[in-house]
Amino acid sequence: MANEQVIATIRQITTAQLAQDPDYFLVDVRIKPTNNVKIFVDGDKGVPVEKLVQLNRALYAQLEAAALFPEGDFSLEVSSPGLDEPLKLHRQYLKNIGRKVEVTLLDGTIKEGTLLGVTDDQLTLEENPGKKKGKPDPKLSKQINIHFTEIKHTVVCVVF
Repeated sequence: MANEQVIATIRQITTAQLAQDPDYFLVDVRIKPTNNVKIFVDGDKGVPVEKLVQLNRALYAQLEAAALFPEGDFSLEVSSPGLDEPLKLHRQYLKNIGRKVEVTLLDGTIKEGTLLGVTDDQLTLEENPGKKKGKPDPKLSKQINIHFTEIKHTVVCVVF
């Protein structure tokens, strides 16, 4: 079975499993050449480790039963997307309103600021380029709207 078909089947199985709890949603499925299946799941309020363990057990049994890999030769990892993973879904943008993000545009320009809002076709970012005693200067902040069609990728910034 071609890799795209296997991924599509895994997406269907995972989505059906997640349908039991609408707070969680599938973000991505990846398969490495060693048949290491990585499933990324997120939640509107995060995903507790216990939920990931429960999903891993349920999905492993279903993938084994589906016989997608010859001789059952596969490994499975179910996790939430890490901070290094870009936002992929509209629902992830909504979840991260109020957090600092870095948006890379298709032309290579990088915009950084606080994610203020999200609509179906764009996000609103508050840029604050100036610093006053190490803190953002509210007089220099500005709001910008960025259409999703202009975005290459967006990552959440870690702020200490």
